[in-house]
Amino acid sequence: MNDLQYSESVVVASAPESLYDLVADVTRTGEWSPVCKACWWDEGDGPRVGAWFTGRNEMPGRTWETRSQVVAAEPGREFAWAVGGAWVRWGYTFTPVDGGTQVTESWEFLPAGITRFHDRYGDEAAAEIADRLQAARSGIPETLAALKKSAEAG
Repeated sequence: MNDLQYSESVVVASAPESLYDLVADVTRTGEWSPVCKACWWDEGDGPRVGAWFTGRNEMPGRTWETRSQVVAAEPGREFAWAVGGAWVRWGYTFTPVDGGTQVTESWEFLPAGITRFHDRYGDEAAAEIADRLQAARSGIPETLAALKKSAEAG
């Protein structure tokens, strides 16, 4: 497997700090994501490095939950988490530009996640990983478009 990461960007007419606040409130993720329909902080935690949250994902014929750990929480700059603590890294960066903020959403399959998929799926691991990459490639632009619409609506 070569290309195990993907990212896209969009310019949003909003301040980096405001966009960070939207994204770091994981309880709002379901408003934007085509797959992750709900998130909640575990044990009443919040957006800080080391905090854990649970997300419920839904696709046709499949619903599952994952636990993720916040790995970056820099207000106005970056918010990111690792699914399972080390399997897949999702993140957002916020860069001031003329007209607002460039928001970049990124996804990366990490070595521990690759190992986990090989252990779990055996000969089907490469196909399962490819499916996750395709989901990121289609989901990231949808998520960014929905985030932009929400942020610019006020």
